[in-house]
Amino acid sequence: MGILAFVLGRSGTGKSYSLRNFDPNEVEIINVQGKILPFKGAGKFNLINTDDADEIVEAIKDAAKKYKRIVVDDFQYVMANEFMRRSSEKGFDKFTEIGRHAWDIANVVRELPSDVIVYIMCHTDTDQDGFERLKTIGKLLDDKIVLEGMSTIVLKTSVSDGKYYFLTQNNGKDTTKSPKGMFPTYAIENDLKYVDDKIRNYYEIGDFKSDEEMAIADEEHKNEEISKEKKSRRAKKEESSASEESDRPIKKSRSEKKFIEEFEKFDKAVANVADENGKADYVEATEEFEKMDDDNDSDEEKPKRRIRKARNMDRYNYLKNLWISQHPNATPQEIEDYCKKLAEKLHI
Repeated sequence: MGILAFVLGRSGTGKSYSLRNFDPNEVEIINVQGKILPFKGAGKFNLINTDDADEIVEAIKDAAKKYKRIVVDDFQYVMANEFMRRSSEKGFDKFTEIGRHAWDIANVVRELPSDVIVYIMCHTDTDQDGFERLKTIGKLLDDKIVLEGMSTIVLKTSVSDGKYYFLTQNNGKDTTKSPKGMFPTYAIENDLKYVDDKIRNYYEIGDFKSDEEMAIADEEHKNEEISKEKKSRRAKKEESSASEESDRPIKKSRSEKKFIEEFEKFDKAVANVADENGKADYVEATEEFEKMDDDNDSDEEKPKRRIRKARNMDRYNYLKNLWISQHPNATPQEIEDYCKKLAEKLHI
């Protein structure tokens, strides 16, 4: 089984730049957005440009036959681009499928040799409580997919006084983590080549460097001035600027706006029925969504029965597929029982 590591951060905070010290012949880069890497000599690197999840899974498998280091850059656009391509589709099945495609990319690492490390680089998003995590496309996926839970190494970018760093430990408001003793300090220079050497040394995999060699590298890359509690005013300003740049609104078509409005309405229904821990029963959420529709229709002509039935069938199929994906070991009888209960709830 290979090793999966995440590198998370806002746009412009040094994720792609951290690749600069790799030998172009020792790493394969899957370039989701097809962008130019931000450092001198980047043209020498081998890039595979695709945002198709199935193609990325196959590219990772093929790359592992030759390379011991594989990078998936701009991972969030795998989900975002598919979301936009399918914006005209009705129903909620698409959300389950988009989530599954993202999960497939992370899960394929389990099939790779033990000395192959796959680095997934992705933007972050911050919720209303200030918790920062890997960016997906909304609450429906966030509630069911915690991709960071598939890895023991999640680094986050940081900018301080014009310098770029990786943070290696959790601050209570994010998903950052790394094994105890893997890195010398809370903040390290954002050099993914150094990170790769540290991981191989820590687990003693492949042609790893000695502890003495890594001790010298630690002195060159550690930073003891940045702590979990304190962040300079300039660092906050730089990260805020990067955040504003990455979050600029994109003009959407009428069909995309309508699709997103429906998506956000279901998010609101989930929030309305969620318990104190933020967990929600999706059957209850669907009933709440139906109630919201009824309230909106109070002063308008009710939809025809055929249209309402078709809408309920969309929800039925979405919830059925979601439940099955959450219960991979369910027996045929358990699936049948759940489907009957769901059909009764939705009056199908």
